[in-house]
Amino acid sequence: MKAVIFDAVGQPLRTGTRPDPAPAPDEVVLRVAGCGICGSDLHITEDPAPFGIGPGFVLGHEIAGEVAATGAEVRDLRPGDRVAVVPMRGCGRCPRCLAGDPARCPDMVLIGGGYADYVTVAARQCHRLPDGVALSDAALAEPLAVALHCIVRSGMKPGDRVAVLGAGPIGLLVAFWARRMGASHVVMADLHDHQQARALALGATGFALSGPALPESLADLCGGAPDIVFECVGKRGLLQAAAQAVRLQGKVIGVGLCIGGDDWDPFVALSKEIDLIFSVFFHQRNEFGVALDALAARPFAPQAIVTDRIGLSQVPQVFESLRRRTTQCKVLIQPELYLGE
Repeated sequence: MKAVIFDAVGQPLRTGTRPDPAPAPDEVVLRVAGCGICGSDLHITEDPAPFGIGPGFVLGHEIAGEVAATGAEVRDLRPGDRVAVVPMRGCGRCPRCLAGDPARCPDMVLIGGGYADYVTVAARQCHRLPDGVALSDAALAEPLAVALHCIVRSGMKPGDRVAVLGAGPIGLLVAFWARRMGASHVVMADLHDHQQARALALGATGFALSGPALPESLADLCGGAPDIVFECVGKRGLLQAAAQAVRLQGKVIGVGLCIGGDDWDPFVALSKEIDLIFSVFFHQRNEFGVALDALAARPFAPQAIVTDRIGLSQVPQVFESLRRRTTQCKVLIQPELYLGE
C-alpha cells in the first residue's frame, strides 16, 4: 500500500510503500477514505521524542474509512461498514475504558497510520456513521469532539459571552459549538483575518485582530468582558492574554498544545480569581457520537473548516506549507481511491 512516512526532524515527509496490514483478533483493517492533517502532527515532526515517534512512522489520527477486513474476535463490524475512528487506544479492560473514556486509560496510546491507503485499528475504536454523513467528512469527527469537550469542560451556559483565541480548526470548531449551545456572543481573535469569513459562517458573532488592545476589542464585540476565553493556539504568552481579557471570576480554558513551556505572570489571574481549566481529548461514548451527528447539522455546518482535499502524493508538499501561516485551514487527505467522492 502507499503511505506517507516520517523519517527525521528537519526532513520533509515522503511517500513510499508499506506492507498491506492484517488485523489482530480484536482489530479491523480500514480502507482510509479521509484523514485530517492536525496541528499536533506538525508538532510531532518537530519534537517527536515526547510522543514516542521514530523513523518510519506513519502519521494521521483523524481517520474515517470503510472496513476492509476483520479479526477473528470481531463480532460487531463487517466488511463494508462505514466508520470514524477514536484515535485514543486504551487497554479496553480498565474502569476508564469500560466507562467509554480511553483517553484517561493508563495504557492509552494515540494512534497514527491514517496517512496511508489502509490502517489497522481496534474494533472498539470504531463508530458507525449516521446517515447523511459523507465518509471522507467523518474524519472531522475527531477534532469536532475535541472542541465539544472544551465546551463541556468550561461549563458554558446559554447566554455566556465567549472569546476564542486562535482561528485554526479547533478554535473555529469551539466557536461552532459555543454558538450552537447558546452563547450570546462568540468572538474570535487571530493575528490575521484569513479565517474571518469562515468564522462567521460557523457561527461566530465577531472577529478581532490580536494585539495590545485585544482585551478592549473583545469587550467591545462581546458587549462586556467575556465570561470564558478559550486559548486554542498553544503559543507562549497566550494564557496571559486570555487572563487579561476575561472578566472578573471568569474562566480561561487552555486548549492549545504549548510544547517547551510558557512564560506568564499569574498575578492577573490571581487578582481576578480566574478559573484556569485545561482540556484535552474527549469522551468516546458521549462526545464522539454527538460530534458525528453534528456533521449532518445545518446551519453552521462544521465541514466549512475544510479548505483542501488532497491525495497521498500531495501530502509532503502541503504538509510543509502548513508549517507557515497560510489561508489554509483543515486539509483532508483522501487517498486516490476516494478522490472525487
